[in-house]
Amino acid sequence: MVPFLLLLVAWGAAGLSCARLCLAGARAARRPAGAADGRGRQLTLYEAAFLAGGPGRVADLALVSMHLRRRLLLAHTGWATVVDPEGRDDVERTVIRAIGPEGQSPIAPVRASAAAADAVRAVADRLVAAGLALPRGADVASAVRAVRGAALLVAALGAAALLVPGAGDAAPMPVWFAVPLALTLGCLAIARVEAHPYGAWASPDGQRLLAACAVPGDGATGDTLVTVAVRGVEAVDDPALRAALTGRPGVRRRLGTRE
Repeated sequence: MVPFLLLLVAWGAAGLSCARLCLAGARAARRPAGAADGRGRQLTLYEAAFLAGGPGRVADLALVSMHLRRRLLLAHTGWATVVDPEGRDDVERTVIRAIGPEGQSPIAPVRASAAAADAVRAVADRLVAAGLALPRGADVASAVRAVRGAALLVAALGAAALLVPGAGDAAPMPVWFAVPLALTLGCLAIARVEAHPYGAWASPDGQRLLAACAVPGDGATGDTLVTVAVRGVEAVDDPALRAALTGRPGVRRRLGTRE
């Protein structure tokens, strides 16, 4: 009885994960009706940030931009303080509203609130309409990870089933587990051919445009913002800025001050 329960779990994991991958791949390949050709288009910083890292990256970019331009103060302790309450665009105004009327708030909830705001969704909708971002439910990258996990689970369950006393006498047992394993590995192989590189946010057209780095920059500040948009806060040279946005301790000064 135990081997058959393990087999049932293996088939369930393989079937559900492969179905999810197929649906995600179909949605990713479906071009929105009336979508414009994005080739040759220059991305804005917010658009590049969304394609590279999703809504959270857009919020990070807004926070860093406001800090570098002295409209917001980010501390390595993880707090944000408003210096200039006038945002230059909808995303910055969303960040200011998320900080609240007291003008000071922990960075983590501000980032989460800004990432879920209408201003960031508008960036996403614009990119989806242009065929540069994946529509909701088309995250091929996470679907591929789910199939990989299912393949490992099927292999582990198959090994466990063979260790159950008496299960080795059932000749078809390895074959029963080999079928869902072959299903998951086959789906991974097809996804590798049809959908690689796997994008969590950008469509194939969006990935090609992002790889061309068609993002404007203006001096040191602009270069830092491009780095945040395309590569994330982990790639920023300033350790204090990384500490403020990642919540990692070890930096003993406030951002914007010299030791």
